[in-house]
Amino acid sequence: MVIFDLDGTLWNATVPITESWNMLVKRETGRDEGLTPEMIMSIQGLTMDVIADKLFGYLPPDERYDLAHKCEVFENEYLVEEKSGTLFDGVEETLAKLKDMGVKMAVVSNCQEGYIKAFLDSKDMWKYFVDYEEWGRTHLSKAENIRLVMDRNNEDKGIYVGDIQKDSDSAHEAGVPCIDAAYGFGDITDAEGTIETFSDLPAVLKELGYL
Repeated sequence: MVIFDLDGTLWNATVPITESWNMLVKRETGRDEGLTPEMIMSIQGLTMDVIADKLFGYLPPDERYDLAHKCEVFENEYLVEEKSGTLFDGVEETLAKLKDMGVKMAVVSNCQEGYIKAFLDSKDMWKYFVDYEEWGRTHLSKAENIRLVMDRNNEDKGIYVGDIQKDSDSAHEAGVPCIDAAYGFGDITDAEGTIETFSDLPAVLKELGYL
């Protein structure tokens, strides 16, 4: 089974996420938060409670978590309604190729509940993936969610594709190797393989013995 991170690996949704969060904060508080895509990119991969602490630390804990939750819900709706977020080059063509080869695929992310569904809905990606899991639904670590997805699909051999060091750390903690999506948002120092573009994935999977 090939399991993918989402942000920085399959798509880039930092611009619409920024738009939606600024809109929601303005509506709820009257405050011009001034979030930028660069700020959103820097926190992607973190769990939503940590993101709330970083972005809204000026608020008391209950208020910051409530505001972040409202942002999450509005963000999911915004992504679907606007069909926003941009797939990285070669994503759909490569996923279709892997599916035709009989590869089982899933998505695991540290995102809020509903975010992966928003991705699947907005980009019509359901046909490529057999399962997904997210921190917001289980409140488990990424490593635990990787294992959860593998176990409930009766898969004992997996590999994770991500773009930041935390992805590699989580994959190794789950007992699977990692492929570094080098075009993504961060750096990985200990991945077993690297793809410079998404379309490189089948060749790297073959090199690593997964095809």
